Amino acid sequence: MVPRKFPCKPIVYDGTNTTDPWHQNPIITANFYNLTSWKNGRNGAIAKTIGDIRFIDFKVSDNELAGIEMSVTDERTGDSGAGVYDALIIGRTANEEKKLLQSSPKGIISARSENFTINGVEFYNFDWNSTWGKPASALSTCSHCYHPQATDSGARTITTSNLKFDSTVHTRIRYDYPYKAIFYDLDGTLTEKGPQTWATHHYPHLDVPECEHLEWVYNGVTCDNTAQVRRVAFRSATPNALFSGMEFRIVPYDENLWTTPEEK
Repeated sequence: MVPRKFPCKPIVYDGTNTTDPWHQNPIITANFYNLTSWKNGRNGAIAKTIGDIRFIDFKVSDNELAGIEMSVTDERTGDSGAGVYDALIIGRTANEEKKLLQSSPKGIISARSENFTINGVEFYNFDWNSTWGKPASALSTCSHCYHPQATDSGARTITTSNLKFDSTVHTRIRYDYPYKAIFYDLDGTLTEKGPQTWATHHYPHLDVPECEHLEWVYNGVTCDNTAQVRRVAFRSATPNALFSGMEFRIVPYDENLWTTPEEK
């Protein structure tokens, strides 16, 4: 569902160039309000390929995979604001069931693309399975990214603000494959490090003074606003057969590795 202002028109080809009206068609916002959903075998609410779709005032609880999940936002729309707003997400209620307690659900599973927003969401009762290494968690990442053949390359940025985590939320983030998402916290309610701060999965090159490794709460690092966390991607590598499917290996920059000004 990618709502646009005008009806779609066919692509025009005049022999020299192609005109695609889709890119020139302004996106419009579609708001979905006031869903209450509980005890689903998968998700309380889910959306696959979307434009500026916003779930507002949703209330979900006791869902075995996630309270809310969105998979792919339309990256051609720019900073669309697609996402979850003013929601109440409960991991388990007093009417819990054995199957729920055997799972490790997430409150929100974020998109495997850019332009995803989480604003004004409250999380309660994500407080079990911590000893298994896969605890129930308020937030998770990269919807439907299960293995290298069926995933995005990762490191997409999720923008958060006005979040509330009750004391019954033991793990705020649990990253899913490929373990490279970036949370940009506008007001500090996710990281507790103040406005314009960051959270991402832990890698050795992030062992820097600006970042703190808190595995059980954040499943990674949180970084203050003197740092910036950015996605890096290469396309059209040559030879393709050599680099296809390879993951990045990043090391901290160290001036002692270089000996001349030209090398630096």
